[in-house]
Amino acid sequence: MAYYRASESKREQFRRYLEKAGVLNSLTNVLVALYEEAEKPNNALDFIKHHLGVGPEADDAESLRLELNNLQQKYDQLMEENKELRNRLLQYEPPQDTGAE
Repeated sequence: MAYYRASESKREQFRRYLEKAGVLNSLTNVLVALYEEAEKPNNALDFIKHHLGVGPEADDAESLRLELNNLQQKYDQLMEENKELRNRLLQYEPPQDTGAE
């Protein structure tokens, strides 16, 4: 009987911890939103993850990777163009001395 009471005490402490941290409220809100959905999603876990904001979705992550790759290529091209233009400019203008005479 003492083991049962100790176990209940730990459960109650854990429940209070989750309640204090807002976990119970967040889970309740998500489950209510799922319950109130007119058309239930095929994957309830994905629905819960999405509503809890757990990581970007696969499509979003892939599109962000593609955008990052495109921007990196454009950056590399612009840096190369900048380098070429600086070299061409040096052909027409001698470098300026920054030191005082």
